[in-house]
Amino acid sequence: MLQRKQPNQTIACSQRSPRPTAGAQGGVSTTVMRALPFTTSLTRHATAMLLCCGLLVLVAGRAMAQSPGPRAAHATMTVNVAQPLHPISPILYGLMTEEINNSYDGGLYAELIQNRAFKDNAAHPVHWSLVTSGNAAATMKLDEFNTPNHTGLTSSLKLDVASVGTGGRAGVANDGYWGIPATPDTTYKATIYARAAAGFSGPLTLSIESKNGSAVLASAQISGITTDWKKFTATLHTAADIKPASNNLFVVSVQSPGTIWLGYVSLFPPTYKNQANGFRIDIIKKLKAMRPSFLRFPGGNYLEGSSIADRFNWKKTIGPVTQRPGHWSCWGYPSSDGMGLMEFLMWCQDLHMQPVLAVYDGFSLNHEHVSTKAAMQPFIKSALEEIQYVTGSVNTRWGAVRAKDGHPKPFKLNYVEIGNEDFYDNSGSYAMRFSTMARAIRAKYPNIKLIATVHAADFDGVKPDLVDDHFYRSATAMWNDTHHYDQLPPGFPKIFVGEWATTEGHPTPTLNAALGDAAWLTGLERDSNNVIICSYAPLLVNVNRAEWGTNLIGYNALHCFGSPSYYMQVMFSQNKGSVVLPLTTQYSSHLPQSMGGAIGVGTWNTAAEFKDIKVTRGAKVLYQSNFAADGKSGWHFRSGNWQVKNGALEQTDIATNKTAFIGGNNWKNYTLSLKARKISGDEGFLISFCSHNENTPSWWNIGGWGNTREGLEMPDAPGDFHPSHIKTGKWYDIRIKVGDGRVRCYLDGRLIHDVKIQAERPLRATASRDNRTGDVILKVVNISDTPVSTSISLNGAGTVASTGKCIVLTGPRNAQNSIADPHNVVPTKHTIHNVSADFTHVFPPRSVNVLRFHVSAAGQ
Repeated sequence: MLQRKQPNQTIACSQRSPRPTAGAQGGVSTTVMRALPFTTSLTRHATAMLLCCGLLVLVAGRAMAQSPGPRAAHATMTVNVAQPLHPISPILYGLMTEEINNSYDGGLYAELIQNRAFKDNAAHPVHWSLVTSGNAAATMKLDEFNTPNHTGLTSSLKLDVASVGTGGRAGVANDGYWGIPATPDTTYKATIYARAAAGFSGPLTLSIESKNGSAVLASAQISGITTDWKKFTATLHTAADIKPASNNLFVVSVQSPGTIWLGYVSLFPPTYKNQANGFRIDIIKKLKAMRPSFLRFPGGNYLEGSSIADRFNWKKTIGPVTQRPGHWSCWGYPSSDGMGLMEFLMWCQDLHMQPVLAVYDGFSLNHEHVSTKAAMQPFIKSALEEIQYVTGSVNTRWGAVRAKDGHPKPFKLNYVEIGNEDFYDNSGSYAMRFSTMARAIRAKYPNIKLIATVHAADFDGVKPDLVDDHFYRSATAMWNDTHHYDQLPPGFPKIFVGEWATTEGHPTPTLNAALGDAAWLTGLERDSNNVIICSYAPLLVNVNRAEWGTNLIGYNALHCFGSPSYYMQVMFSQNKGSVVLPLTTQYSSHLPQSMGGAIGVGTWNTAAEFKDIKVTRGAKVLYQSNFAADGKSGWHFRSGNWQVKNGALEQTDIATNKTAFIGGNNWKNYTLSLKARKISGDEGFLISFCSHNENTPSWWNIGGWGNTREGLEMPDAPGDFHPSHIKTGKWYDIRIKVGDGRVRCYLDGRLIHDVKIQAERPLRATASRDNRTGDVILKVVNISDTPVSTSISLNGAGTVASTGKCIVLTGPRNAQNSIADPHNVVPTKHTIHNVSADFTHVFPPRSVNVLRFHVSAAGQ
């Protein structure tokens, strides 16, 4: 996920990606409005907090504001079924996970007791309360000096019961993760470490009961408690006629006076495949339906931790859960580490996924980092040992530990990611950290493919196999960027889009967000020769703790539901073809004649200055800069450290996406000219034009992608990029001419780009063929509010089955699913008739569509 500095502060940043087309900066695009003509990008934490504070109305309003207007009612789609372009990556669709929104504890990890080891707060037994009835008198407190022997448990809960009286009781109750769920005819397994002071006669009663104490839903007793610490287990079974409810407590009580210590209290419902320390069944079934091919774990910010001390230290997450100390999550709450390395691997095994293992590389969210090769050695050693734990035979040191943990057979590991979002490391140490660790891993594991988290062709001479890109953007930005990865520079690593989401909807996506996500996926699937794997994020959210605004699957203690984006991904992954087929779409509308919008200047990890900025339309001057006299008057600064110096506008913040704008939508068909000079940093200049908002960039990126290329990033513009290198200290003459549906860009008088803007495109589509079945699969997204009647031609087809299958997801733009209404927006399936080599199909407004029909190539 986008990084977190410390438990209550996050930052959000764009990551560069190698395709210079619309929205290619891949940054966070929030849905919160500000004064026109631009919207503001907020930090990830600020976005989540605003959404949590009830700005859902603004979210819905923004989604509607970004909705495309009426589009062409007719389109022509041509698919060449006989000449596939390239195979689709067999592992394209997978899962990314991290501990955020109580994704593990209180989520997928089925433990029902919160603060089971009494470590979550050093001063108070949080989530535990005293229970008494009748004339009972008792107290409870934490005890750090009386803890179970030979375990990692370092605190206990001491219950002193002075008296209980006739028919009374005293005990302690846990409120779980927003309630203890109870369902009919269900067996729950409890595990407790306990001891008592001399004289206590027992027993302990364990019960699941309503919060008001009016109903006991299940109970069991534990006897044999002595002055020595012992482990006890029990089962509690609910009756078949109870109503499902989560407004319950788990109570440990006594009916006799004495002193009792509890060192550990655990309660599990039935788990997936009945595994000990296992997974919640309903959530794992939701994930299984996505047919994921890989799991990227443990995250995300969760890998890095707020500090090096709080990183995901895998060695502390293996073995018996009572030996795991737990640690403070970077998202502001404790992690039990019950979901440890072995549990991740079992998750992969259960769902037949490849593990994509992220290893800690010496950089944490508070910018604490390792800066020398010598200091990297402990982390390199840990990474190599972690890989050995995953893949080693029982004859290796860490393979033997894995066998002791219950899994003698090694796991297959093909991908290792070194770090997470290291583009936040302003020290520039990632090249050293990546290359040092990569060399060590490749020396021992030459077949493992390595993933970098920063864009570069190589790091100190070491080339990654893949680069991890992250995108959190508006639906509009996603619609306008479906050709992002059409091409990569020669020799550039393949792409792992490790985190992506349309950030509209709280706590889960709207239908409008699903349209953005689906449009984005049509591009990733079409370009899967370059994009090898991809995964949405965040994956899971407890609706009671939605720290990040838009998440794929929601749940509480009792229920879970899939969002519209979830169902869209199920549609896509369950209908993934073998090869991409060429597809073209044409519309009845015409190219735009009038082009306009604000202009701007900016930088990316660079300091630069700009002067002699002039905007003209014929002989008319729309704007001419005079910074010496006017200062920054009239300019809007999105971000960066901007100042006027020596008659130029200067930006000196060496960070990503620092931009300034002037003008508005009334500036049309103009020529922009200016001079720009790089002062220092990694890249060149961002020259904006025809900009209508900041979430969808429209700029000429000169010297981008590590100062290797220049390209247009503009909605509806075809991809066009060229090699480029911007020298420090040199003034460059820049000119951009827009109008008549055409953009021409000149650098030092030389024409670099000359492109035509495409007609408005209501459909985003990709075509594929399933080689196992011979089916042609069309995935078509209609982002408009108008049905689009589409003439579909299957060139090169032989026999075409007359009927096919159609799956459709549609609804109002702001429609969402929820605990109360989990099936408000779900796909529908039906049969389509009159399919042939040339047929017509109507795609409903605001819809995601999967069409599937059998086609044999001509001559077969």
